[in-house]
Amino acid sequence: MSLHVFLYGGWVSATLAPTRTPAPTRTAPHRRTRVLALPEARWALAATAAFLVALALDLSGAPAWAYGPLYAVAYVTGGWEPALEGLRALREKTLDVDLLMIVAAVGAAAIGQVLDGALLIVIFATSGALEALATARTADSVRGLLDLAPTTATRLDDAGAETVVPAAELAVGDVLLVRPGERIGADGRVLDGVSEADQATITGEPLPVVKRPGDEVFAGTLNGTGALRVRVTRDPADSVIARIVTLVEEASRTKAPTQLFIERIEQRYAVAIVAATLAVFAVPLAFGADLTGALLRAMTFMIVASPCAVVLATMPPLLSAIANAGRHGVLVKSAVAMERLGEIDTAAFDKTGTLTEGAPEVTAVRPTPDSGLDEDALLGLAAAAELPSEHPLARAIVAAARTRDLRIARAEDFTAVPGQGVTATVEGRSVSVGRAETADSDATVVRVTRDGVPVGTLALTDRLRPAAPATTAALTALTGTPPTLLTGDNARAAARVAEAAGLTDVRAGLLPEGKVNAVREMQDAGRKVLFIGDGVNDAPALAAAHSGVAMGRVGSDLALETADAVVVRDELSAVPAVVRLSRAARRLVVQNLVIAGTFITVLVVWDLVGHLPLPLGVAGHEGSTVLVGLNGLRLLRESAWRSGQVQPVRR
Repeated sequence: MSLHVFLYGGWVSATLAPTRTPAPTRTAPHRRTRVLALPEARWALAATAAFLVALALDLSGAPAWAYGPLYAVAYVTGGWEPALEGLRALREKTLDVDLLMIVAAVGAAAIGQVLDGALLIVIFATSGALEALATARTADSVRGLLDLAPTTATRLDDAGAETVVPAAELAVGDVLLVRPGERIGADGRVLDGVSEADQATITGEPLPVVKRPGDEVFAGTLNGTGALRVRVTRDPADSVIARIVTLVEEASRTKAPTQLFIERIEQRYAVAIVAATLAVFAVPLAFGADLTGALLRAMTFMIVASPCAVVLATMPPLLSAIANAGRHGVLVKSAVAMERLGEIDTAAFDKTGTLTEGAPEVTAVRPTPDSGLDEDALLGLAAAAELPSEHPLARAIVAAARTRDLRIARAEDFTAVPGQGVTATVEGRSVSVGRAETADSDATVVRVTRDGVPVGTLALTDRLRPAAPATTAALTALTGTPPTLLTGDNARAAARVAEAAGLTDVRAGLLPEGKVNAVREMQDAGRKVLFIGDGVNDAPALAAAHSGVAMGRVGSDLALETADAVVVRDELSAVPAVVRLSRAARRLVVQNLVIAGTFITVLVVWDLVGHLPLPLGVAGHEGSTVLVGLNGLRLLRESAWRSGQVQPVRR
């Protein structure tokens, strides 16, 4: 018995190399920067470790000489970099919150509050390390994307002689030979041959697409069992796969500034605090106050006015929300990303692998009236012929037969004929299974024949995720705007999925650049777009959107690294839940800012108008910090996630 991997298409020339099994992966090789390869991560780790050991010794009543040096290590390892950045900003005549935090930490240490200053240092160092890691991982995936395109290609001259050349040296007009199982070396058009190309990385289509003379093919897509001659129509530097890299990089650079509230006001706040502290020190001194009293009042002012409570007003709710989401299978990459999720006011979905599961399933079995077969017999016959094949449609047919517990007979003399289908001998009769051309159907239809006589058809479609209708309805309720479907698949398939998911705005046949343009069009109209996708072709839109969420189980490396959040368990209903959680976190941030602002105002006025004892000022300042911190931790409760869960839509 001859066993072939059949991809439902392609004409194999007898003079070419034997058929190769296409690689199953759709994603770029995963080359990730190690966390400790980043200096920011190493310094943050050192600061955190020193702080935790010192804290344990401090709380256990150990002598100061045991934990004091460790606190000093935390100050130095975690604080030298933000201090340097702050000094650089100062040299350019600007003040930022980094320098203010360092001054506040040193000031806290100067009055005996060493633990509080060290905690502030550790928070800042860890935040910087996470930002550096996110940047590095995105760069890793962008570099890895280039590996999808082959480094070499087989070029044919006018006499038909073959030359293997670097893909980067190809020029418009060159003719390439693409053998079975190879990746296509450049964007072009088919001159000769019939095959199928798995171009999910470009268009997101769940099944390989038949390629015949005149059809367009893309660099980096995987050829099936047929051999193709392709004329290059686009310079390798301008290929679709290269443009995806460019789009991701450009979108990442031009994305709106991702800053927390305190960072948005840091310049004005820092300048105001420094100026006010100097005034509190200098004005009484000018009117005859003693130096020690003026210095003590100024130091008290700086401590009570420092933004420690404001920083903690922002971070604990967002970090608690991140932790809660993580427990439920959603990885939100930073506090900034969590904050942005709650700002969205419209949503856009990819189709394949996002609203759908990205794999075909048998949805209809139709025996012909005079075949003498019922549905089970027809499905079992097709499954027997398809069992040796590894094509996605073949696997779906076999899986459907096994789901029904059907007996699958042994097939003999299995052959795969590119462009036609498979043929095998099943229980002494010749059975063929191949695609049927059905222009009026949004499903993939295969025809089954027995001894040359059609006996029925099977329809296969990409299965909608069960939670899709409830998820789109929940996002509509959250944003006030129905989501949009953006897909590279054909219009019929897109319309079917949109109708089932309850969507009306459908844009089909989009290449990655088209998805980016659609997202930017919505954002130019004043919307803050949440894009949900999973593939390489979705990465530019994920980067360009106000917030991006990737489906983690089947998502490409580039999509996972580009997105702000990853749904690890592929539970689509988690998307509106995490948006609601983000909005709850933002409400707590506002509450905390009011609390922190009230404490700061009262303490500052007390210090300026009356006489605020330094210990009482420190106690009030630290009390407000603890209060806002505890308030933010409320989002760790299970009820915070349950309140955002999607309820099934009754239809």
